[in-house]
Amino acid sequence: MTIYYYHTQDAEHIISEWKRGRYPSHLLYGATCFAENGIDIVMHKHRQEPNRLLRMIRVAWQVMRCREQYDVLYGTSHRGLELLILFRALGIYRHPICLWHHQPITKARSWLREHAARLWYRGIDQMFMFSDTIVEISKQSVKARHERMHVVHWGADIDYYDRFMREHPSERSGFISSGMERRDMPTLIAAFNNTGLPLRIFSIKSYLGNDYEKIIGAIHRRENITVTFNNRLMIDELTAEVNRAACVVICCQPTNYTVGLTTVVEALALGLPIICSRNPQMPLDIEKEGCGLLVDYGDVEGWERAIRYIAEHPGEVRRMGERSRQVAERTFNIRQCTREMASVISQMTVK
Repeated sequence: MTIYYYHTQDAEHIISEWKRGRYPSHLLYGATCFAENGIDIVMHKHRQEPNRLLRMIRVAWQVMRCREQYDVLYGTSHRGLELLILFRALGIYRHPICLWHHQPITKARSWLREHAARLWYRGIDQMFMFSDTIVEISKQSVKARHERMHVVHWGADIDYYDRFMREHPSERSGFISSGMERRDMPTLIAAFNNTGLPLRIFSIKSYLGNDYEKIIGAIHRRENITVTFNNRLMIDELTAEVNRAACVVICCQPTNYTVGLTTVVEALALGLPIICSRNPQMPLDIEKEGCGLLVDYGDVEGWERAIRYIAEHPGEVRRMGERSRQVAERTFNIRQCTREMASVISQMTVK
């Protein structure tokens, strides 16, 4: 079986970096593992296009002019595929479309948008979602058929992290915040100001409407907190920084999707304990799995208690890290994820 592989980033460049050991393959959502499951790939030729409409037109033109034979179009996101999905719904594009749906399907605010979306969703044959909660919320919408939604356990490239830890052994100490999406910096910094324990923040100057440079700059920080804006930091360099920490902290704003999941699965693969905001969309309960602690949104005192617990219980922290790695090996890794996707994709045929 062959899929047309569509990614919102330059997948060919990322694969070349992965082969050099500089990039984890889970950010390619299965591209490096499909062959192990009997699935070949026709790779989409990526070109950066900031204009959304032009991107949709260009992608549709590229896909429909593809001369190579394939059975299913697989997308890591719907972004850029919007026009093709509409063509599929109208019967113009004949290949089944299977993609990752990153947020719950909900009712549109306007009547017109809702009915347009009902037509559009007919063009998606199968959807992969990150958690049971996202699927359950989506089932309340009439736009997508329940049997087309599949929970898939997206997880890290364990081979990458194993190799990294072998080649870069490190003493682990302190706490690290390395994510950039919807992070609640005021709550996190306030908690570490109060505890005095060491925190290294690796952020980005601005992302998804959050001006972190301005937000963090306006907050008084004690000397135990250092901030690095890592706009030019490579992924392997950031991995090295995370590998130096004793605990990963993920303090997020409320959302309706799995904010922080990438940081979670990478911490699991590195065998690190986690303190995380209590996001109900997450596919795993890190407290139930014994991998770390959960704190309610905006709860500074809750964060202080969790931080102090980690600092004062080294034996339990070690066991949390061991359990983190076990969860990664058992469930949340890219090979398991790709096997689950392949079982769905392999049953899809052109109609």
